[in-house]
Amino acid sequence: MVKGFEQAQKFGRSFMLPIAILPAAGLLLGIGGSLSNPETVKAYSFLDIFFLQSVFKIMSASGSIIFSNLAPIFSIGIAVGLAKSDKGTAGIAAFIGYLVMNATIGVLIDMSGKAESFSSGSVGLILGIKTLETGVFGGIIVGILTYYLHNRFNRVDLPKVLGFFSGSRFVPIVVSFSSIFLAVIMFIFWPFVQNGINKVGGLVDSTGYIGTFIYGISLRMLGPFGLHHIFYLPFWTTGLGGSVIIDGKLIEGTQNIFFAELAAQGTNRFFIGTSRFMSGRFITMMFGLPGAALALYYTAKREERTKIFGLLMSSALTSFLTGITEPLEFSFLFVAPILYVVHATFDGVAFMLAHILQITIGQTFSGGFIDFILFGILQGNSKTNWLLVPAVGIVWFFLYYFTFLFLINKFDFKTPGRTQDLNSKDFSNSKNSEFEKNYATKVVIGLGGASNIVELDCCATRLRITVRDALKVSEKILKKTGAKGIIIKGNGVQVVYGPGVSVLKNEIEELLDN
Repeated sequence: MVKGFEQAQKFGRSFMLPIAILPAAGLLLGIGGSLSNPETVKAYSFLDIFFLQSVFKIMSASGSIIFSNLAPIFSIGIAVGLAKSDKGTAGIAAFIGYLVMNATIGVLIDMSGKAESFSSGSVGLILGIKTLETGVFGGIIVGILTYYLHNRFNRVDLPKVLGFFSGSRFVPIVVSFSSIFLAVIMFIFWPFVQNGINKVGGLVDSTGYIGTFIYGISLRMLGPFGLHHIFYLPFWTTGLGGSVIIDGKLIEGTQNIFFAELAAQGTNRFFIGTSRFMSGRFITMMFGLPGAALALYYTAKREERTKIFGLLMSSALTSFLTGITEPLEFSFLFVAPILYVVHATFDGVAFMLAHILQITIGQTFSGGFIDFILFGILQGNSKTNWLLVPAVGIVWFFLYYFTFLFLINKFDFKTPGRTQDLNSKDFSNSKNSEFEKNYATKVVIGLGGASNIVELDCCATRLRITVRDALKVSEKILKKTGAKGIIIKGNGVQVVYGPGVSVLKNEIEELLDN
């Protein structure tokens, strides 16, 4: 299980690079697609200005092209995220491998003369190449293949006559040839996989509201381990999340379908899968967790409330605006795990309610107020039922507030402000402390020193590190640097800092390089 956690952590963090571009693409498509939609222009005549519509259409096209090419983006992102060194070469090799795989599949389709025998929508154009619609799965497979070959051959030493192709230059070559064989395998087996995915998607649909509840609670329970990306991504980007033909093209995955419908003309109602795999987040992140934050504040000691107000307020606001919940969740997860179990259960019920009420608000990254405006309010209530979110949300706010209030007082959980020893007190309250003088250095020391760090990466809120010796990691030092949570499984370490963690990761990388 420990080794499994380490490998899953590596795989999960590799998703973050391609996922990180989705909010920007979603904003472009959300604003541009909404404000250039003929129905919107008809309803709001002041938008019917040539210059404005030109800008909005450009924004829509700019966002749409990203979602149309997620597969090659994921192939590059995963190869870069998993590679231990020379990540640029890994990314280029992955893109080359993706092109070669699809070009080879296209030739095989023509040679077989059986293009018509494939199920509807399973053959299409990707980057101008006729090929099988392998979707994001195809990109992920190429990315993993490239990672394996890159780590094995990026230091290969060829005979002198071929010395120019030694090392990193050999990687694109071996990836290209390997992608030909991968294409043959995909051509033979992918149609069966496609049918299997469709059947699994049908099974999820057949479980109805209970299946949606299980999806929601599972997603939240995987959050502390940083493995939730692995769980929800197949539903968002592959046939597991449903498939629909839009403008003559097969679109797979809830998020892909939502944004394709957003860009398409004449969409009267968004795909119901959106309510199952996305919309419930808005209820929890915008309303439920802020209610929990208020309960944490009122259960704190009176003399400690001033100290924790900033922590809880910023965490609640982050959850409300952006849907990033870790800063708040980790303030009670480790001191009162039962609260997190209750939170996960409520979140599962929120997903189920969104499904029952057919709330179809999509999202780019998480269920915060920004996405709520773009993909809920601006799309109109007739398409999304967005008015039901605040109606349910108010109930959810008080449900979280009174439940957390009761449980904290009943079991005397040592949540923030109920003890004298706040994790980040020594660091955050001392402007002249040595920790503040060289923040990245102290984090490295807390991780056991530079020589103990094998791999370093981050997701939206946490550092993800592979270390040589987990016993050298000092939780005490890391907590003094402001860490909100620390998870150690084998040699896999995750340290939760909050939304600004990518800056810290870059500072640590520069420190290690020097």
